[in-house]
Amino acid sequence: MIQIYNQLKNKVKGTIVKNFKIKDQTYFRIGGSVDLFIEPEDEESLRNTLEIINGNIPFYIIGNGTNLLFSDDGYKGAVIKIGNNFNGIRLEDNKIKLGAGTLLSRTSRFAADNALKGMEFASGIPGYVGGAIAMNAGAYGGEMVDVVKKVKCMDYDGNVYWFTNEEMHFSYRNSRVFKENLIVLEAELELEPGNREEINSTINDLTEKRLAKQPIEKPSAGSTFKRPKDGYAAKLIQDAGLKGMRHRGAMISDKHCGFIVNEDNAKSSDVLSLMRVVRETVFNRFGIMLEPEVRIIGEEF
Repeated sequence: MIQIYNQLKNKVKGTIVKNFKIKDQTYFRIGGSVDLFIEPEDEESLRNTLEIINGNIPFYIIGNGTNLLFSDDGYKGAVIKIGNNFNGIRLEDNKIKLGAGTLLSRTSRFAADNALKGMEFASGIPGYVGGAIAMNAGAYGGEMVDVVKKVKCMDYDGNVYWFTNEEMHFSYRNSRVFKENLIVLEAELELEPGNREEINSTINDLTEKRLAKQPIEKPSAGSTFKRPKDGYAAKLIQDAGLKGMRHRGAMISDKHCGFIVNEDNAKSSDVLSLMRVVRETVFNRFGIMLEPEVRIIGEEF
């Protein structure tokens, strides 16, 4: 690991830290130490990083850490963050061109300021554009598939490709990014001209709904489980009588059952124990097997 660290220091511009506390990079505020934390400064540094570590040590790509649950034991390998160094946004006609490290909330506001509609759904999603595209993030009837025109990605060998919307193979909370181990670098969104006041009104309405219904004041990874084919995870969990259930520091939110929150210095084991109770109880009651939407790193579920 020392040799790899020294190689990275020599060839990679950006942040490189040994034995990094990953909890500070996640919205859950949970997780132990990772062997190496790398935040490349630019595309060339990312390519150099991959050249050094790919095939030598395990690695995991993160964005803003909004839907991640890292193990209390940390991660034996490298975590690469595509963050603020890939932050940038500009307008061309009704198209927004932006870097993977641009916040969705900033993108939604930028669109509204330029009287472009289509990104209102993302105004309260805390992630970066790269992660949102990778998982086809969505809320309130909108998804990234609705607005993405094309995406620039890098594979783990450092090759770069542009993909059209259709070539991204978007599906519910999935895309070819996960299927083919790609890293989102940039994207182009195509929106429709709209009325600025109406767009802002929609954003304000969605913000009020989010504040009223979601436990955004507490650390979490957003929706814990994916929406099943029949019904909604939150309703199934509530109907199973699990609302407010607590296991040590983790709790099924009494504000929105679709969220497990870090109520009091929760460990990853606390969250996973609750998730297992939810999955088993919902399956026994309704015959529906819930699948995690939160991405679990370093633990088995």
